[in-house]
Amino acid sequence: MHTTARLLKTVTLLALIALATNGCSSGGSSDAKDSTVAATVNGKTIMLAEVERALNQQAGGKQSQLSQLELAQARLQILGSLIQREVLFQRADREKVLPTEDQITALINQQKQQSGMTDDDFQKSLTEQNLTMESLRAEARKDIAIKNLQDKFSSKITVNDKEVEEFYNANRQQFVSARGAALAVIIVDPADNSGQGIQNDAKNEAEAKLKIDNVFQQLKGGADFATVARSKSEDANSLVRGGDIGSFSEDGLKQAGLPKDVIDLLMGPMQVGSFTEPKQVNGRWYVFKLSEKRLQTENLMLESPGVRQQITQALTNQRKEILNAALLEVAMNEARIVNSLSANMLANPSNLGLRPASLGTAASPAASTQTTATPQAAATSPSASPHAGGSPK
Repeated sequence: MHTTARLLKTVTLLALIALATNGCSSGGSSDAKDSTVAATVNGKTIMLAEVERALNQQAGGKQSQLSQLELAQARLQILGSLIQREVLFQRADREKVLPTEDQITALINQQKQQSGMTDDDFQKSLTEQNLTMESLRAEARKDIAIKNLQDKFSSKITVNDKEVEEFYNANRQQFVSARGAALAVIIVDPADNSGQGIQNDAKNEAEAKLKIDNVFQQLKGGADFATVARSKSEDANSLVRGGDIGSFSEDGLKQAGLPKDVIDLLMGPMQVGSFTEPKQVNGRWYVFKLSEKRLQTENLMLESPGVRQQITQALTNQRKEILNAALLEVAMNEARIVNSLSANMLANPSNLGLRPASLGTAASPAASTQTTATPQAAATSPSASPHAGGSPK
């Protein structure tokens, strides 16, 4: 579904686990491929095995179905991201903004709680992915350190009243509170989603129907919607927000694919704070909660609730993105980077330096040539306008 922009900036537990899967070393494997260096950053190695693990995760284990060109492109993009992440982490270390052990523990515990995982579920997830708490903590340390580094510079950003007013006057047409609704949702999908870290996953139609009926009974019994969503929903994007999927115009609800009878219910007799019976849409089961309802479309003034604050925050976020891109560019230019993977591709254009990936195995370089190269920082997309993506609340 397309929702208004309400993206969490902190890392979720599922993301931490994914990063740990990508970033942890392969341990004591004797496979030569695990000892192949893809790049170094100021002498710190990034192994080809790390790139392959990330590729395996992104491709859902189906990287053997990709062409040689697709594999080469994916490897370069993944390695570029790993290099940038290591560069920023090393810069954070030099700036002395690394987190304490207590802060790392607090982040993992917070995200574990928000994901609805029990301690047993959490340990099971680590075991299934052959991860250790040490590797998870190492990636959490990097995430917090990089955020601290970015915050060190962005904390100096200021937006004055004149800038806010100028933006509003130039973009009045964007500030409209459209007829529509804000929703939260609990989703149960009969497909197998366990590979995405979903706990208590229903894997067929019968299990999905039984689960959604159980969810509905819990809600009817007075259970908190957000709490149930965090523990039962099979949608990784919304479960960490207690099912919240944001605000939609009435047309947006139609474009999102909601059936007419559901939209008529939401915009008609349904009361704010109540929830629907289980609804099956495109094979998945949904329970919708109506968080807010707007029955009329109205133009918003600068002093309408939330408008000035929304513009200020959006202008601040735009500047943060520019500062983060500038920080990355400077840090990359200052770093000593040896990108062996790229060098191998240049030296072996016929096969791009790598054999096609085999299922479950990493490809090995066809040559060991190394060269010093500083990849450019990834391009940063221009920020959307403060009101892009939906109506203000």
